Amino acid sequence: MKHQPQRNNNKKIINFIPTGEFYYQKALRALKRDEMEKAHKFLRRAADLSPGDPDILLQYAILELDLGHFEHARDLLMLAYESGPDEPEIVFFLSEVHAHLGYLRDAVNYGERYIELAPDGLYREDAVDIIEFAEAELNEMPEDEEGDGRLDYILDRGRRLMEGGDFREAINLLEEAIGENPDFWAAYNNLALAYFYIGETEQAEALLNEVLRGDNGNLHALCNFAVFYYYKQDEEALARITSILLKIRPFLIDHRYKLGATLALIGRYKEAYNWLRGLQRIGFEGDPGFFFWLAHSASMSGDMKVAEEAWANLVALDPSKEGKEPWNQEEISETLENDLSFIIPRLSQSEEEGIRLLALFLMGKSALRDEILIHPDWPDVESMTTPEKLFLANGLGHRLPGNTAAEAMYNRVFEATGLLAERLAPLKEEDAPLLEMWFLICSRAIEDGYLFRNPPAIAAAAEYMYRSSKNPRTTKKETAGSYGVSPKTLTKYVGDLFPYLPFPE
Repeated sequence: MKHQPQRNNNKKIINFIPTGEFYYQKALRALKRDEMEKAHKFLRRAADLSPGDPDILLQYAILELDLGHFEHARDLLMLAYESGPDEPEIVFFLSEVHAHLGYLRDAVNYGERYIELAPDGLYREDAVDIIEFAEAELNEMPEDEEGDGRLDYILDRGRRLMEGGDFREAINLLEEAIGENPDFWAAYNNLALAYFYIGETEQAEALLNEVLRGDNGNLHALCNFAVFYYYKQDEEALARITSILLKIRPFLIDHRYKLGATLALIGRYKEAYNWLRGLQRIGFEGDPGFFFWLAHSASMSGDMKVAEEAWANLVALDPSKEGKEPWNQEEISETLENDLSFIIPRLSQSEEEGIRLLALFLMGKSALRDEILIHPDWPDVESMTTPEKLFLANGLGHRLPGNTAAEAMYNRVFEATGLLAERLAPLKEEDAPLLEMWFLICSRAIEDGYLFRNPPAIAAAAEYMYRSSKNPRTTKKETAGSYGVSPKTLTKYVGDLFPYLPFPE
């Protein structure tokens, strides 16, 4: 008779924690099987876990290059280069990505460096081709159009960090760049914006004044002052700086764009439209920001044909803008998610995490999301709690993979929240107390480790608890039916959520 092996209950159980190398090896195996989507997912996870590993960063960058994600590929390669500046493969792909992005001088420099490091390397012929192509293009290009790829990279990187709410990291990047390049006025301007967006307005204005002392008449600094005064509602100072801006006739395309966008922001739509439409007429291709401000200023100037065409171009570049045309703002301005006077104070002044979670949720649904993200009262992301950071990420369109119990729990919270909001839509001021109750429950329940099983039943329970407290005739059957659950299930989850209700002390 065989004996079953005895379990040693005293033996310690060691949880397996995957590392960057673990996911890297999984990615390599996926690449061998041409499973590109899996490889991409594994490499992203590997880079998150091992952000300083040059091999992981290089492989991730190569895949991003193949997918045409050139800016992200360059970010990854620059990080890899910091750890392995003499690694030939990293240097070669830096040459290739800079050629794709149009930084031809850098493409040549990295290509020559690769040949120096690996005279007989695998990519020698490719490097020669890149060098010859880039030099041919440079020979036909005026010197003042070449630019400096390294400094442009810093500006691009800083801009993207700020767009993602990572103002502190952007500040560190730009301050380091200024330390190495004391006359890098564009970095000063972007640094001033970063400080302004975290509420350090005195430091922001000091930086702009420093720019104007070193580069008298710097258009970006003058425009940034206008933005500051607009958000501070300093009408006298705004009128003064606007009178200066209206007299300026810039020649450079970048300056015309900056001036037009700034004038649109501060409400000088006719003048803004003239500048931005003029750029379009001379063949300026534009980015999402350009088409947004062109559409906005065109609609406010009465040219709806141009406005609609510009918005269609914007949606093609950023599908999330579909249905959020500025000229339709009157129809949606009464909804809670587009009420800045409701969102901003709760985001920046509330001591209750639950109320801040509500504000972050509304920000993610808002047609004015971009304006909220750059509002001077936007809180420092680093000071946010973990739930706040995850609600922010969710609102910006980032989805948790759900690979861990915690991620799965948060996904259920997001699902329940979405069901409740969908049931209430369009969100009105009278819905605010119910939503505040829900997010206060969320905050307390998350802290307590509640798992939020069965999101539809949880959303139904939350709505029932609020409605029944206001109207005793509210029935469980009716509320449960709206969410596709049974009254018995609803009752169970009312019991679950009841301890987390925010009773007054």
